[in-house]
Amino acid sequence: MYRTNIVKLFTKRTVIFREKEWLFSLLVISLVLWLIFLGNSTLRDWDEGTYALVAREIYRTGNWLYPTIQGEPFLLKPPLMQWLIAWCYHLGGVQELTTRLPGAVLTALGVPLLYLMGRLAFNESLPALFAALIYLTMLPVVRHGRLAMLDGMTISFFLLLLFCLLKARQNRKYALGVGFCLGLIILTKGMIVLLLGAIAILFLLADRQLALLKSPYLWVGILLGNAPAIAWYTAQWQHYGSTFLEVHFQAQAFDRLLQPVEGNSGPVWYYLLEILKYGFPWLLFLPGGLYLAWKKRHNTWGYLVLLGTIIYLGTISLMRTKLPWYVMPVYPFLALAIGANLSEVWQNRHFRVRSWTIFLAIISIAGLGGCVYFFLKKEPILIVMSIVLVISMGIAAWLVKQRDRNFIPVLFTGMYLVLTLLVSSQSWIWELNEAFPVKPVAELIRANVSPGTTVYTSFSYNRPSLDFYSDRKVTAATVPILQKMLSNKSYLLLDNEALQKINLTGSKIIGTANGFTLITKN
Repeated sequence: MYRTNIVKLFTKRTVIFREKEWLFSLLVISLVLWLIFLGNSTLRDWDEGTYALVAREIYRTGNWLYPTIQGEPFLLKPPLMQWLIAWCYHLGGVQELTTRLPGAVLTALGVPLLYLMGRLAFNESLPALFAALIYLTMLPVVRHGRLAMLDGMTISFFLLLLFCLLKARQNRKYALGVGFCLGLIILTKGMIVLLLGAIAILFLLADRQLALLKSPYLWVGILLGNAPAIAWYTAQWQHYGSTFLEVHFQAQAFDRLLQPVEGNSGPVWYYLLEILKYGFPWLLFLPGGLYLAWKKRHNTWGYLVLLGTIIYLGTISLMRTKLPWYVMPVYPFLALAIGANLSEVWQNRHFRVRSWTIFLAIISIAGLGGCVYFFLKKEPILIVMSIVLVISMGIAAWLVKQRDRNFIPVLFTGMYLVLTLLVSSQSWIWELNEAFPVKPVAELIRANVSPGTTVYTSFSYNRPSLDFYSDRKVTAATVPILQKMLSNKSYLLLDNEALQKINLTGSKIIGTANGFTLITKN
């Protein structure tokens, strides 16, 4: 008996030690992927430039309670992201790295959090580990998580909430964390808490944790955790009145359900296409993972995956406003399903040899095409990235053909290296190629226009990133308005086409940059 107890204790301690090793390893590799070369590209329109402008004004004015943008009230989003960025500005100055740092770190924490949550949902380590590694190597999660955007932070807070719910089955004190996570979600992205909270409640009911609803820890956590959010919302309502309610709730939340905002529309299957476009190579194992979740729908992880995927994906698919990053919170559920499938493959060696081999071979061949394309573009880092993709997918295809389960670690390693090389290049934010580079134009404005002066431009839309780098407000306008502003001695930023249409009599050209000319009246 004594010897048996010693063996059990040693085994338990060994498992705990391995758990800590995995957690530490996941944390390190996640932070590396999310933080390397974080400041190597300019800020992106729209969210990054907007949040950077708001955070810089908080940093300069010390007005933490009532954030502003270009001196006007900023009522669109809650302030947690902007607060964190402003705090980073105090520590490291105003730059791209400090702008993206809070969101990147918090998104990276989602990887070990998914492992912890998955460990409780699966009641075993292997599928949880696979799920965390899949989430780590999903292209949309890495890309958007590195940007100064709200989605990665929101997901991490939601994963922590689910972990607390699962842990509360063993220790009711963890229910305190549920309320604090809800408060953090509200202060990050506002009304999305209704959708994520609904998923959490339905999961609670499916998990038969009705007794938890009577726990004082849960309600004390909700009271204390939501107090800062309630206080902030109350302050905004008292300060701005109905304007805050109309902008923050009506325009930013409810209108997006019923109508496309700023032309961002799409069909019901819009987000399915997003998952199809950027889900490789893990998409190959998703059907089997969802089928397995359905078979295990009476298990904790099974109904968690099904509830999260169906409710969240179904809701955003019915929304009239469609934006690519809205799909982000569904990726942890997909990672859990795929992780469960790969765990079954690893343990039971159930292979779909033909389809998996063909799919991975196609990705490898596509990588060869990438090598040629990036060679012509003279992008050395992306050439290496394509070579790594070719080799890793080729090896994985060969191992699948041999029915060797080691194709799984090859896929993890290959995708991690591919993403590391991608974010090391200047191309991980490919949306920057959709418009002119802002820094040279911003430098022209900063050097010649006094602070606080509005510049009017012939470019077709306002660019928050240009406002941020120029530290001036640059407003898009039509040619007739530009002509009127010129007569009022305003500064105009004109492209070549508009320059031919404007009557420049009595005007002077100050300078040019990237095809734009800055002019004003003599």
